[in-house]
Amino acid sequence: MKKRINVLIVLIYTLFGAINASAQEEFKRGLQQISFIPKGQWITGVSVSYSQSNQSNYQFFIIENLNGDTYNFKVSPMLMYCFQDNLAAGGRFAYTRSKVDLKSADVVLDSETEYNVDNLYSISQNWSGMASFRNYISLGNNRRFGLFNEVQLEIGGGDSKICNGSGEDLTGTYSRNFNLNVGLAPGLVMFLNNYSAIEVSVGLLGFSYAHTKSTTDQVYVANTDSKQANFKINLFSISFGVAFYL
Repeated sequence: MKKRINVLIVLIYTLFGAINASAQEEFKRGLQQISFIPKGQWITGVSVSYSQSNQSNYQFFIIENLNGDTYNFKVSPMLMYCFQDNLAAGGRFAYTRSKVDLKSADVVLDSETEYNVDNLYSISQNWSGMASFRNYISLGNNRRFGLFNEVQLEIGGGDSKICNGSGEDLTGTYSRNFNLNVGLAPGLVMFLNNYSAIEVSVGLLGFSYAHTKSTTDQVYVANTDSKQANFKINLFSISFGVAFYL
């Protein structure tokens, strides 16, 4: 009787071992990775944007008699190095500057409610440095299309000045800010030829911290701290760019 039980136990172990081996063989995904971005390749690129507008007696919904001008400028170079097949590290720098010079504007809510805004001037500049790490994923044996996952650590800051009124009614606020962002940005890369590609990425996960110190009329001082965690797709962080693989 005891010998039969031992034989039965051995048969059960053998059966489970065979099932386990079969399951492992069945669920073997067979994912193939090729050298999509080879070791030793440099990745570089730069994006520059500039916009300017001038308004004279412009009307838009509840805003009437708008007079003023604005401009926005941004430059952002990037440099990365592929230290291992499909793995790259590097960083990018960004500088932005914007100005709003509003001479006059009327905010008309209805026939009896109207607000006037005039002599509003604002100018700001911001800089940021970002360290990045990328992991490229090929789509099968295709060398034209691929995916990448980018981990980002960004540190930046800047200042801004806002003035309102004129003469004795002039008031102004000067602000300095500091920003820290940690994020995850997956994306898609499409090669146009062997050396240039179009990249699209979107912010998915991240944590940001911002500190702002404001001084109004060189008398009143205010400090603001804000923290934000993002665990969803941020449609406002979709970015498009052109990169060169050298």
